[in-house]
Amino acid sequence: MEHALSPATLSELRRPRPYPAVSVLTPTHRREPDNAQDRVRLRNVVAEAKKQLEADPSVTRDRRADVAGQLDRALAEVDLTHAEDGLVIFAAPGEHQVWSLGRPVPERVVLSDTFLTRNLVSAQAAERPFWVLSLSPDRVTLWNGGADRVAEVRTGGFPLVRSRENFDAERMERIGDLPSTYRDEDTRRFLRDADAAMARLLRQDPRPLYVTGEEAALSLLDESGGVAREALHVRHGGLAQGSAEAVWQAVRPLHDAQTRRDTAAVGRELDTARGQRTFAAGVDEVWRSAREGRVRLLAVEENYRVTVRDDGDHLIPAGGGDLDSREDIVDEIVEQCLETGAEVHFVPDGALGDAHGIAGVLRY
Repeated sequence: MEHALSPATLSELRRPRPYPAVSVLTPTHRREPDNAQDRVRLRNVVAEAKKQLEADPSVTRDRRADVAGQLDRALAEVDLTHAEDGLVIFAAPGEHQVWSLGRPVPERVVLSDTFLTRNLVSAQAAERPFWVLSLSPDRVTLWNGGADRVAEVRTGGFPLVRSRENFDAERMERIGDLPSTYRDEDTRRFLRDADAAMARLLRQDPRPLYVTGEEAALSLLDESGGVAREALHVRHGGLAQGSAEAVWQAVRPLHDAQTRRDTAAVGRELDTARGQRTFAAGVDEVWRSAREGRVRLLAVEENYRVTVRDDGDHLIPAGGGDLDSREDIVDEIVEQCLETGAEVHFVPDGALGDAHGIAGVLRY
């Protein structure tokens, strides 16, 4: 199952497909007893997607069989033992993908000529993704970080590994010779190559960067003047060969502190906007401003959800079973704001006070 949504991946997902491109969304659960229903619910929503394929007269028999087979293959790939808060299946002629999201989604089946991506975009923004680069003299590992975890990724040439005859970094560390290892020109070149590879990746998928390693390794990257010099340094060795949990625990204090600083900065911007009359609050006002491309900064409380119906001029509260109700209007607003170049910040519940879960700073 997929987790990390890079700009290149998002662009590919938004590419038009031969009809029908099927998007299947369903909420999932991380823990018992709620997760007991997930497998049955998933099968049912996939069955509903096949039913809609059967009922669509514009879908040929061959194409219907192709897409139904892609749905079956996607269903077989789902691992609900590691479920998060939402699951999205994309299926089209000749392809399928499964995405696990750390943010709930409404149950839905959509047949179109493009995949429905707004829930992925919103979940990615809520994750506040970051990179972690873990250094050692013979291995550099890259980790994809989110709201509550990291996971090793193999992209951009990572992990970088070099072998040296009779090279034993752990032994050198035990005997106190590790600093001289970092003075070795081959090691310096190896870490400069890692820095250059990281620079290329950041151009493709810019995120905050943490770098872990021994003091000598971090100092060496400072001297090189590359992208790692501007990163947050975590003085913790051994993580290039470590577990995801060990890496997460090492970077979590810095990540949590940065999140608190970001939340405080967003609050100050919103307060300033109130005084300058460039402040919008509530789902209806923010939605209208987002559609007009006026939102410069969007703030959303992490668990804010609302179901609405569009009456033509405004959004009004609606029940989940109402005709034309929109259960993921918040995700739609997030995607729209990102598309028009706004900053999007998810903040703790209650942080927005009387703004009712969502607020924005307007450009004009």
